[in-house]
Amino acid sequence: MPLARSLSVTSLSGLEEWDEEFELEDAVLFEIAWEVANKVGGIYTVIQTKARLTAEEWGENYFLVGPYVESNVRTQVELIEPTNPVLKRTIDKMNSSGCKFAAQSEEPPHIVAHFHEWLAGLGLVLCRKRQLPVATIFTTHATLLGRYLCAGNVDFYNNLSKFNVDKEAGDRQIYHRYCLERAAAHCAHVFTTVSQITAIEAEHLLKRKPDIVTPNGLNVKKFSAMHEFQNLHAQSKSRIQEFVRGHFYGHLDFNLDKCLFLFIAGRYEFSNKGADIFLEALARLNYLLRVNHSDVTVIAFFIMPARTNNFNVETLKGQAVRKQLWDTAHTVKERFGKKLYDSLLVGQLPDVAKMLDKEDFTIMKRAIFATQRQSQPPVCTHNMLDDSSDPILNSVRRIGLFNSSADRVKIIFHPEFLSSTSPLLPMDYEEFVRGCHLGVFPSYYEPWGYTPAECTVMGIPSISTNLSGFGCFMEEHIADPTAYGIYILDRRYKGVDESCNQLTSFLFQFCKQSRRQRIIQRNRTERLSDLLDWRYLGRYYIAARHMALAKAFPDTFIYEPHEPSSTTGFRYPRPASVPPSPALSRHSSPHHSEAEDDEDERYDEDLEAEKDRVNIRQPYTVTKNKTSAIPGADENEDDASEKN
Repeated sequence: MPLARSLSVTSLSGLEEWDEEFELEDAVLFEIAWEVANKVGGIYTVIQTKARLTAEEWGENYFLVGPYVESNVRTQVELIEPTNPVLKRTIDKMNSSGCKFAAQSEEPPHIVAHFHEWLAGLGLVLCRKRQLPVATIFTTHATLLGRYLCAGNVDFYNNLSKFNVDKEAGDRQIYHRYCLERAAAHCAHVFTTVSQITAIEAEHLLKRKPDIVTPNGLNVKKFSAMHEFQNLHAQSKSRIQEFVRGHFYGHLDFNLDKCLFLFIAGRYEFSNKGADIFLEALARLNYLLRVNHSDVTVIAFFIMPARTNNFNVETLKGQAVRKQLWDTAHTVKERFGKKLYDSLLVGQLPDVAKMLDKEDFTIMKRAIFATQRQSQPPVCTHNMLDDSSDPILNSVRRIGLFNSSADRVKIIFHPEFLSSTSPLLPMDYEEFVRGCHLGVFPSYYEPWGYTPAECTVMGIPSISTNLSGFGCFMEEHIADPTAYGIYILDRRYKGVDESCNQLTSFLFQFCKQSRRQRIIQRNRTERLSDLLDWRYLGRYYIAARHMALAKAFPDTFIYEPHEPSSTTGFRYPRPASVPPSPALSRHSSPHHSEAEDDEDERYDEDLEAEKDRVNIRQPYTVTKNKTSAIPGADENEDDASEKN
């Protein structure tokens, strides 16, 4: 059956090309943000991953401006002498005066200044107040007031049009910052935001509708593991299993081969990030697994930084006990091997009863005795400074998931970002994600959502919501997201209890999948990574810059937006191996049965991958110092896409 293309509202190819090409030799781009070489949140990832593509387009006329943090400069910035004489004079003057001061050029170029978030917004407001000849762009990655309102358990999305924004900002003592953000949005030639859901929010709270939505992408090559990503998953999973063996020593009464690793990660915003609904769903999932006598064990990791003073002693002891057991096993193995070797040398079959002597048994008995403990495995890996008031720990106490032997769901709260140098869980974040089976991000407030995007490009299924930019984007571009391992939780039109039941259903159905079904699903998920490549999504930033130049310098640049034609755009179809019935396609695979492992499930990986490639365009290539209006929208690319 041929795969038809259909237009989506935020189709990647929905932007028409300019009538003319324009030269970038006389244009300069400055991108200003607090997170340039200064990791605070997701904006750091946006700028870092987009920098290579932008540099390809603008060459030496692209500059990033951010705070000077000595520790970050040493590790992330290569100090070089500028080749541009005007820039050199500017920097010398800045260094001598101790302040930022733009030097005058004999032939001033066309300048584009792109400001991210309210922290950088003051520079934009001053540019317009002083009537500087600069094309300005302001991007809000999340509105300041929106984040505060959602953190206060407000029914946010149903009351967007009813908020008295000045009063709400004043009540939260952020009025000065809110005014700065709103002023930057109104002063900018072009106002952008990262998702359609945030565009609606910005229109009501900042009182200006964004000119264009600029979705966040990733440098997919960084994560690309070609066809080895399944092997990388197995290797990373093995390392997580080693940690689990130590953490649950003395209570390791479940089969690690039938153990699923779930995780949630990000800033510690308990309600905004959906940790509250995730914990409630885990409690309900535990009940379902127990009453159905499931042999699957779920371990849920919470990777959210909080205030701690050190590692939990019991947690460190667990890893020490695991290592001691490993060393003991190696010692006994070497003694056994030597006796076996000596027996074979003299031409005799070994007497198995004599291969292990009393000393060997004594060593093993001591090791077994060391693994016994009376307490339950700890929920938290660190000593919390505010243990009694911590929302995650209080919720765990309420739902009663204390890692007991009877529970099929275990919880591990790791209140610190992962690091490969950690003595507890020595893995970096990317490696940890690859080793997990499912990322769970049921956020209530998530303007974009890099965590599920990172899961996708590494081939790990994830749960997102229709209140996150990522979830909305995937719903627009995939006909059946769950078939590709992208579960979209409805938190916009359902109440909390209904959403929690839906999340529980997603988790329970995932637990019922066979190993083969999970492998097929990971293959499908990984194929979506091209959707999140900056070589697709970067075109929106290009469009924003073109629009700003046309508004600031109308005599030199022209921008004429057009309505997208019905031939542009695409949607990933439902995979051929997934039944077309809505009832059966509600989940990523048909209901599990004992016979499924022996069936082909009408699945052909190569055939599915080839069909998916037909539905996605090839990434555009930037031509140095020259760019068409909006790359990727011309007819030639349509032809090339069809030939794929």
